[in-house]
This record gives sequence, C-alpha cells and structure tokens, in this order.
Amino acid sequence: MLIDGLQYANWSEKIFRQLREGGVDAIHVTIAYHENFRETVLNFEKWNRWFEQYPDLIMKGRWASDIDTARETGRSAVFFGFQNPSPIEDDIGLVEILHDLGARFMQLTYNNQSLLATGCYEAEDTGITRMGKQVIKEMNRVGLVVDMSHSADRSTIEAAELSERPIAITHANPHEWSPALRNKRDDVIRAVTEKGGMLGFSVYPHHLKDKSDCTLESFCEMIARAADKYGAQHLGVGTDLCQDQPDSVVEWMRVGRWTKEIDYGEGSASNAGFPPMPNWFRDNRDFGNIESGLRAVGMNAEEVAGIMGGNWYRFFAENFGPYEP
Repeated sequence: MLIDGLQYANWSEKIFRQLREGGVDAIHVTIAYHENFRETVLNFEKWNRWFEQYPDLIMKGRWASDIDTARETGRSAVFFGFQNPSPIEDDIGLVEILHDLGARFMQLTYNNQSLLATGCYEAEDTGITRMGKQVIKEMNRVGLVVDMSHSADRSTIEAAELSERPIAITHANPHEWSPALRNKRDDVIRAVTEKGGMLGFSVYPHHLKDKSDCTLESFCEMIARAADKYGAQHLGVGTDLCQDQPDSVVEWMRVGRWTKEIDYGEGSASNAGFPPMPNWFRDNRDFGNIESGLRAVGMNAEEVAGIMGGNWYRFFAENFGPYEP
C-alpha cells in the first residue's frame, strides 16, 4: 500500500496518470492555503469535475475504506486538507460543514499567527489561542485531523496535549538533520508521536539536508534513525510535492493577501521559486526509490510497508470519523 501524506501539485491528467504508474493508492491533497470558505468550496467543485472527467484514474476519498476501493479498481483515492484554518474564517460551525464536504486535515496555522495558533515564522509563540482550544475540540468531535506542519514549537506541543485524538505533522523532517525553520525539533516530534500521532517525511528540497543535492541514502538514513527514536509505526511519507507549479504560486503560498512585500521563506531573492527536486524523486513514479532506499539502510519489510502507506492507512481509519471516547 502506498499513501502520500501531502501533495500540492498543479493537477492534470498527466499527473493523475503518473499517480497510477507509481502505484499511489491514496494522497492527501491541499485545497486551501489562504482561501476563505467560499473560495475553498470552489476548489471542491474543481475536484468534483476532475473526478467526473477521470473516473478511471482518481476517486474522492472520505474514509480509509475508500483506499480499499481504489486499490480494487486501480485508482488513486484523493483526500482533502487545508494548510491554514482560513476556510473556517472565524466560525467554528464551519468545521463540521467542511468535514461533511470532504475535508480530513486542517493545519491550525500556515507560517503566520492565526486565530488558532502560532506559525513557525513568528518571533513569539504564544501557543494555542482561546478559539484554537475550542476548534481542536470540534475537530476531534467530527474527525478533522489537526495538522501542525507549519506551526511553531509551543503551539504544536500544546495541540498534541490538548487534542483528545492523535494529531499529525503531515510534511516535515527532523530539525537536527536539516535545521530549516519548518523542520521539527525532537521534543515536538515526541509530543506528537507519544500520543499516537504521525510524522510524514518531506522531500521538498528546502527541508532536506543539502537541499536539492540530498542523497537518497541520507534521506533514508534519517528515516531509519527517526524510527529508532519515535517508533516506525508513527512515521509515513508526506512528500510536499509541488509538481508543475509555476514559480508565481510559491510566492502566493507564502504571502497570500497579508503583505505587499515578497516573503522569500526559506529561499532568497536569488532562489525565489520552486527549488529543483532531488534526482531520486521527481514525481509520483519515483516512490519505489524511497522504498528501495529504506530497505538498503536496513529497515525490515514490516517497517518499510508501514512507512510507505500502512501507517497512514491505520491513522486514517482511526481518525476520520466521529469521536468515540
């Protein structure tokens, strides 16, 4: 079973066919960065049209059992998530409505402070806000997973403590391996995994050791060390693949509507666009390289199967439905 915990590609028939060529059974797709509720609904509409156009390639995913259907019918199940709480605006009632529409993950922050928590680019991390505590409770109730991929340390640790259900960091790597702002320190990863949560490893070059020149061996060794520290059952892949996106999109991802200036994030003015992918992972047809790499660094078949998809499947099965204490 092969599941990718996060992608934000410029979707097309070509990419849908590559998903099938790569044997990808399910993906978590970002459908909101800075969109409000109405704009997010338009993105659901866009995907509904793709499901109609390419019914032999993709299908909408709501529950883990939809992955079984996708596997039986030779398709990829698409699950939706938000990289910002902007789709709920300032209305906690929209949490349930968006879950009903098919949302299954929501980050409490992108890089900035939100109404719910603090993003990893802020100087001061004040933790989960009053509204954030209520929204976590509501997300737990309906089965919308708390994602802290772009959140600051204190906020992430508090979210893990406050949530009655496991939370996720869908796309990031250990900070000690590659000290990017977005990567997660040991105490943060422990807070998430010790309560049953998941960490999805990113191949986005700004999150990799040696960036675009990162070797497959280095990436897989990092995963093996993380398995030793946190337990292989809490780990998966969340590539953060942004395939075929124009450079203008990375600027929009970082700045949305909140500033008139360009925020270069972890890049610089000379490297403002999307960085080149490492040569061992260019698109969805390359997942086999990661699987082979994990075996090559000594991980056993059960651990590899879990990281490539089995662990995400279990997490989806336990966390997408209503809460049953």
